[in-house]
Amino acid sequence: MNGRLAIDFGTSTTLLATWDDALRQARILPAPEYGRFYTAPGGDVSAIPSLIHYASDRRQWVGEQVAQLGLAESARTFRWMKRYIANRSPVTRRIDDGDISHARAGADFLGSVLVYAAGELGLRDEEIALTVPVEAFEHYENWLLRSAEAAGFSRCRLIDEASAAALGYGAGVSAGQALLVFDFGGGTLDVSVALLDEAAEGGPRRCRVLGKAGADLGGASVDQWLYEDVVRRNGRDPSDPLIRRNGRRLLAQCEALKIALSTQSSARLTLADDETGLALAADYTRVDFEALLEQRGFRSRLDRVMRRALNSARERGYDEDRIGAALMVGGGSLMPVAQSVVRQIFGQERVRLDRPLDAVARGAAAFAAGAEVSDHIQHSYALRHVNREKGDYAFRPLVARGTSYPTSEAIARVSIKASYDGQTRLGLAIFEMAEQRPGERAATFELIFDPTGAPRIAEVAPAEDTERNAFWMNENTPTFLALDAPAKQGERCFDLSFRIDANKRLTLTAVDVGTGRTTLRDFPVVRLT
Repeated sequence: MNGRLAIDFGTSTTLLATWDDALRQARILPAPEYGRFYTAPGGDVSAIPSLIHYASDRRQWVGEQVAQLGLAESARTFRWMKRYIANRSPVTRRIDDGDISHARAGADFLGSVLVYAAGELGLRDEEIALTVPVEAFEHYENWLLRSAEAAGFSRCRLIDEASAAALGYGAGVSAGQALLVFDFGGGTLDVSVALLDEAAEGGPRRCRVLGKAGADLGGASVDQWLYEDVVRRNGRDPSDPLIRRNGRRLLAQCEALKIALSTQSSARLTLADDETGLALAADYTRVDFEALLEQRGFRSRLDRVMRRALNSARERGYDEDRIGAALMVGGGSLMPVAQSVVRQIFGQERVRLDRPLDAVARGAAAFAAGAEVSDHIQHSYALRHVNREKGDYAFRPLVARGTSYPTSEAIARVSIKASYDGQTRLGLAIFEMAEQRPGERAATFELIFDPTGAPRIAEVAPAEDTERNAFWMNENTPTFLALDAPAKQGERCFDLSFRIDANKRLTLTAVDVGTGRTTLRDFPVVRLT
């Protein structure tokens, strides 16, 4: 038994789950101090709203405490932290005499939740499981691990949310059956095709990932589209003082409107300005709502992500006909339009909506308890080098997306040369490369909050979009190779070979060409995703 606790840190809500040794199953951990209970198919789910408020007296209110105190829309409250952290947002908010980033707010929130859980379960030095989106970059995984370590948990395992969901649904799924997991949460869309194997008696199951794909598209994206449309319907501009003053409240009302239209044929949004008494209002039918989604290419974006995951599974011998069930996960999967996209491919009979809110957390708890996940690398990786002909940098591919690990043979071999006369040290710059797909560029505009807490719509500059899709992984922990003797410009200095170990680390073996000496052998350079 590796551990008992799992954390599913979500954009809107966070779930704690534990593996119950007595019952040999995962269960949701009640969190009476911080959480509230939602009723969902399959039982009660204790979910902690992903909120943290920094009070003027230096106290921090977390989760449902924030809502109970009426502070959810306060400028001192942080929400939707996961999405900002995943996108490496530089936005900070001035709180008293300091600036607080979403990364720090998220770490403070997770720290409070972990400390509570440790006390509730009597945890000491046990390993915990943390969930990550399918398309998460290494910086987000590193942030999660650092946040857990700061809270006293140095032993952590990471599992992608879609694979965890497959394990979470596993109790009602036949062994050897291929599944598609459609996880549409607050911040991301994750789709995975997985194969569940039979477990040893009384133990957790094994999950083999056949294909997966993701997109920076979630319930928060839909909330933003509604926000922009409501502002337009009221003849206002996003920079209007009335909108800026009430932006956080309006965004929360848009989220409530989206939820209402998932179960009702029509709904109304109303919001009165406390200073002027002026009201913002908008009436929507579900037809209106789905027309707005169609304008944003919502259905086609969902379909493209599913097709990518299915194509990857097909390469491993599993086409759509071999997939026994499509499992709907995440609050966004409760939207009828999302369900219709999945049913268009799999039909009514194969689509299941048994436990959309807690499958990820329960599966992560099984993973913490020892369930195995056989996986592959999700992103591509490259070595940056100088292109002298163009006077710019270029990238030499090292790891292709979809590579299975661990690898017994070298996956890439590279020779590196000296850049100038007398060079004695050569550095390696490893970059994580997001896949650029037609029609799936990150949002041209996004909703951000200025230092006062007021929301505004800002354009994502092309340079910033590029930075989000090519991340220098070892910038802060560079790897240098030292020569025994100074080299001349253009002289071949080292022959390198790269492998991936069982912990998903890219390892390096380096041979000094001049001496034939192996200076590094299976040296871990970066952790892959």
